[in-house]
Amino acid sequence: METLLVFKSSYSNKFWKISVAENSFAVTYGRIGTAGTVRVKEFPSIEACEKEAYRLIESKLKKGYQPAEKLEQVVVESTMTESSFWQLVDRCGDYGEDSLDHMEWLVSHLSKKPVLDILIFDSIFKEHYAKSYQANLWAAASIAMGGCSDDSFDYFRAWILYLGKEVYYEAIDDPESLLPYLLLLQEQEGIPQLEELLFVASSAYEEKTGQEFEEYLKLYDQLMEEDDSGLGIDLDWDEDDEEGLRNMFPTLWEAFHENPL
Repeated sequence: METLLVFKSSYSNKFWKISVAENSFAVTYGRIGTAGTVRVKEFPSIEACEKEAYRLIESKLKKGYQPAEKLEQVVVESTMTESSFWQLVDRCGDYGEDSLDHMEWLVSHLSKKPVLDILIFDSIFKEHYAKSYQANLWAAASIAMGGCSDDSFDYFRAWILYLGKEVYYEAIDDPESLLPYLLLLQEQEGIPQLEELLFVASSAYEEKTGQEFEEYLKLYDQLMEEDDSGLGIDLDWDEDDEEGLRNMFPTLWEAFHENPL
């Protein structure tokens, strides 16, 4: 259920929207022509949630709010797109001396945007992040680092996204294309992992609103309506099978099997 109301007068021009999903709802409110502010509330049951939602709607109608005719004329949709996502990933590299500085800038920059932009940035990130959950990339990470746990592979995939759109897509097709970036890390005595990128959006939300990580997760689940239950992987290689790994990625093997990152 979703209801959008507006209140217009000589001194006010604002909207109020409620979106109900099972036992929680999200309320978005603000000046017409903006993305507004979003708040989420959870209830012990679906019935309690719907009852409170209807009560709030009736309360707004009594105060003079009226049903809006068209959503796009009232609430500004997010300006965060696939293109702007990659632009931000590229831009962060211009601010600071290392990846941690870049993540700090990205958090700060996102925190100045509407909450919906932050959520959609995270949604786009998660979409590409899920696509990188591939057996061949895991094998490449294992060769480069002399072994790769579940967590390490999570952080490795984040690092690939941090390298930008072109590098990301090329790595999906051919993991050995990562060799120059891995060799650079070797020179710098670094590792191909960037855990911080996983929490950029939630950190930006916390900086913007002062609310905790759990509140961000509730809001994301409420508004993004994503299902990653089908995410899985079938490893067709064995980390103890040196010959098999060498045959898969001979260039990476030559560079790192004796001196992993």
